[in-house]
Amino acid sequence: QVQLVESGGGLVQPGGSLRLSCAASGSIFSIEGMGWHRQAPGKQRELVATVTRSGRTNYADSVKGRFTISRDNAKNTVHLQMNSLKPEDTAVYYCNAHIVVVTTSYDYWGQGTQVTVSS
Repeated sequence: QVQLVESGGGLVQPGGSLRLSCAASGSIFSIEGMGWHRQAPGKQRELVATVTRSGRTNYADSVKGRFTISRDNAKNTVHLQMNSLKPEDTAVYYCNAHIVVVTTSYDYWGQGTQVTVSS
């Protein structure tokens, strides 16, 4: 089993910054990709940013130029640096890990961390 634990959420003023962190632990064979998704109240969960094992990144258009995802493969951690935060960034942010074992794929999710950007 794999467990993901997020940290770093909180309350911030518009234009401020936060840095989210996620640590993976457990029976990890190979994490192909890690990323962050978010879900605002009453809305569907959406992709924010992803990073592959080789370091390739992808961002949602709404956060490009403001958010930066990074990964430490040796420590099985992923971070999300969020700058120039906007009220619409308010959501619960979830860490995700995509693991491949032989020919089977698995997706694991953390409990989430709340990010609130004031009006």
